[in-house]
Amino acid sequence: MSDGLTHIDERGQARMVDVAEKDVTVRTAVAVGEVHTHATAAIREGAVAKGDVLATARIAGIMAAKRTSDLVPMCHPIAIHGVVVEVAADEAEDIVRVRAQVRTADRTGVEMEALTAVTVACLTIVDMTKAVDPAATITGVAVVEKTGGRSGDWSR
Repeated sequence: MSDGLTHIDERGQARMVDVAEKDVTVRTAVAVGEVHTHATAAIREGAVAKGDVLATARIAGIMAAKRTSDLVPMCHPIAIHGVVVEVAADEAEDIVRVRAQVRTADRTGVEMEALTAVTVACLTIVDMTKAVDPAATITGVAVVEKTGGRSGDWSR
């Protein structure tokens, strides 16, 4: 009944995967995303009324990575050993690019934490700039790399 989905049991019921028997290994994940906005000049000049958009988005992303298991129902609460969130405004393309790398030594990966960091950083950018550009959009949120664990390394 589960068709290979690890979060569905043989009766089709949602469940949290038991990772107790898995080895603790160092694991990393990198995710990216973009905010398309006409506010990039105001962001780079520090002219957004709500404050420093890039710094606030970085902090929001880090905080979000640490709270992922509170937000995603079947996500394990794990020790996050490192989070790096990079946020850069590109005025030429009217894009703010976000990249998050998350690291742990645990029994399960940190892909969801990296995705959550990027998504919340992007949401923060939209929130802080919506008065300047109410049409801002978030695109391209994806895991682009992971290392460690039973399935090994992967990159997009």
